[in-house]
Amino acid sequence: MGRRLTTFGRIVRTGMVNFMRNAWLAIAAMAIMIVTLTIILFSVIANATFGHTVDQIASQVDVSVFLNDNVTDAQAQSFVSDIRKQADVKRVEYLNKQQAQASFISQNGNNAALQSAVFETGNPIPATIHVFPRNLNDVSTISKFLTKAKYQSLQTSGSPSYNGDRKKAIDNITHATNILRRAGIGAVVVFAFISVLIIFNTIQMAIFNRRDELQIMRLLGASTSFIRGPFVVESIIYGVLSAVVSVLLINALFVTASSSLQATSFGLLDISYSQSFFESHYWVLLSLQLALGILIGAASSVIATRRYLKFKTSKK
Repeated sequence: MGRRLTTFGRIVRTGMVNFMRNAWLAIAAMAIMIVTLTIILFSVIANATFGHTVDQIASQVDVSVFLNDNVTDAQAQSFVSDIRKQADVKRVEYLNKQQAQASFISQNGNNAALQSAVFETGNPIPATIHVFPRNLNDVSTISKFLTKAKYQSLQTSGSPSYNGDRKKAIDNITHATNILRRAGIGAVVVFAFISVLIIFNTIQMAIFNRRDELQIMRLLGASTSFIRGPFVVESIIYGVLSAVVSVLLINALFVTASSSLQATSFGLLDISYSQSFFESHYWVLLSLQLALGILIGAASSVIATRRYLKFKTSKK
């Protein structure tokens, strides 16, 4: 056990020395890995942000039912009870005429003329039922239920009403999310492939430069794993450093956007929520980046050493 630990320690130390020897090649390999990991991290944050934005907008989408003034409170409550029994309905809010008027005034607080007209005409705002669907695709089913003959007589001519603008906004965000996800996957595949190629070339050049040294080690009885191990360690260092730099870059981006640019959003991207998500999931995201960096580096190195570092005799 002690011998194995000693051997492992020597492999790690040799890998670190090799990393310092090949500093310029390491920088080239790390640059591409940083780009790859940064794209992955940004895609994760952007998808979470878009999902949050969709949930926020979706929570405000409702079907509004406007009741006739001759509908009694008992009839309205019975109607509300029937709506709540529907499986597609998430929640229901009922506002009588006075509550509906207060809500209207609150929403139009900056329009003095409109508020004055409401008071002068003696509360023309009808009692209103707001029906919130569990899923946006359930709106049509809810509308069919509300327009049944036994309920239609309780409603005004413009009822039920559905806010299509919010649905359109959600569709736009969903479309943008899908495009971003596909573009992110494509970019990650391309840059990951380039990272693997550069690591291959880095390992190949390192093997070529040290071919005499490696052959002497082999003649002295060094095992295949002992010779190949430092190259794997060197590539893992690439991945670890690249992961840390990618996280620092994203952090710097948020700091710049929130302080220097004083931006709260960038197009459909809510920067405030993105920064909050990044900070609250910092260690999880860093662990994810480290795991991906180590995986890309180690896998590339193992394949490269098996291809470029071959011996006539096998020694484990």
